[in-house]
Amino acid sequence: MDAGELDDEDEELWALADLLNIACGGHAGDDRSMQRVLEACKVFGIKAGAHPSYPDRAGFGRTTMAIDDRALETSIFEQCRALRRIADAQGVSIDYAKPHGALYHDANGDRRLADVVVSGVIAALGMVTLIAPPTGALRDSAVFQGMPFLSEDFADRGRRPDGRLIPRGAAGALIEDPEIAANQARASVADALCVHADTPNALAIARAVRAAIK
Repeated sequence: MDAGELDDEDEELWALADLLNIACGGHAGDDRSMQRVLEACKVFGIKAGAHPSYPDRAGFGRTTMAIDDRALETSIFEQCRALRRIADAQGVSIDYAKPHGALYHDANGDRRLADVVVSGVIAALGMVTLIAPPTGALRDSAVFQGMPFLSEDFADRGRRPDGRLIPRGAAGALIEDPEIAANQARASVADALCVHADTPNALAIARAVRAAIK
């Protein structure tokens, strides 16, 4: 579950997750929000992960950025290190990383960009697990560089007939019906399922998905 992106996220929502992808300053999040989510990870026994993005707070990381490879790698490194610094102070380990938004999709379609993302994560966190789509450049880069890998699917996002996500803002992009999200979760063969904390009806969706995959 993506977490730490909104000020009013409910800890009850987080408690339904096994993994919390923590916004670490690129698209959202600051020291206070990271500390709050990490405290919840510690209390509820949830694995914590870094959720780096393009350095794009204005666009919430959902717009492709023209950015130099070195600058992007530095940004990813700094985001992940910021989270790790706070986690270390609380005795919480950062077990994985998952890119956010446009970076997630751009890097999965571009091996050069995927290598930049993976290198930035490794430099900051070491050989943690990478969470990304089942196939594509992110998986290929992680495997090549020796990172553990988990495939991901989305319980609360609609897909086109070719399997690609419907772009946000288009009709059908978000699944707000808990029953439909639960059915999508049951049909998935991915290692991890994502529910977005900012999806309308997120708490009911998370409860339904949690029940469906037990």
